Order: sequence, then C-alpha cells, then structure tokens
Amino acid sequence: MFGSLGMPELVIIFVIALIVFGPRKLPELGKSLGKSLAEFKRASNELRNSLEEEIRVEEERERTPKPTPAAVVATPSPEATPVSGVDTDTSAPSAEPWVDEPYDRAQDEVQAGVAETTPRGANL
Repeated sequence: MFGSLGMPELVIIFVIALIVFGPRKLPELGKSLGKSLAEFKRASNELRNSLEEEIRVEEERERTPKPTPAAVVATPSPEATPVSGVDTDTSAPSAEPWVDEPYDRAQDEVQAGVAETTPRGANL
C-alpha cells in the first residue's frame, strides 16, 4: 500500500500523531492534509496538461508548411483605363540596367561625370 510501510508502522505513526496533536486536532490535521494533497495533485495535473498542450502546438507548427509569399503578377484588369500623360511604351530599354547587365562602377562614375582622374594603381 505505501511501499515499504506495513500495517505495524502505520499504527505506530498514528499513535504518535494522536499523542502529539491530541484527539481534537487530529481530524482537522487529516482534513487539511487531504486538501493539500488534492490541491497538489490538481496543480501537477494542470502543469502536465499545459506542457502537453504546448508540445502539441509546437509539433503542429513543425508539421504545417510555412506559407510562401504569393508571386505578384502585374496584369491590368479589363476595367482599368490608362492614365493620360504616362508613357506606356514597352519597347524602350529597361529602366533597371542592373537586371540585365552585371554591375560596373566605372560606368556609373562616367555617367555621373565623377570619373577618377588618376589611375587606380597610382600612389599620391
């Protein structure tokens, strides 16, 4: 019943408690001990349930694939009307040259008029 405690040991403990606490306090002590054990059991069950719930939620997150951002396709709606004064010519070269060509810093400097006057290897 209580592990290695047998009936003789339990009787001895009960007699000692009866002597120490007296016959009037012993029922109150038993009642409060029972309440505290019930409260401890309830708290441990709540803790176990909350941990199991957290584990279940975490496993659910790992199972569900993460949503990827949808590709935005720029298709004009049939109801859309072109805005006046806006150039819609698509035959013009791309406004973003870095998309088609690799980056060239020297070309950017020449276009901006800030080209270096000294060679790169020259020491001043």
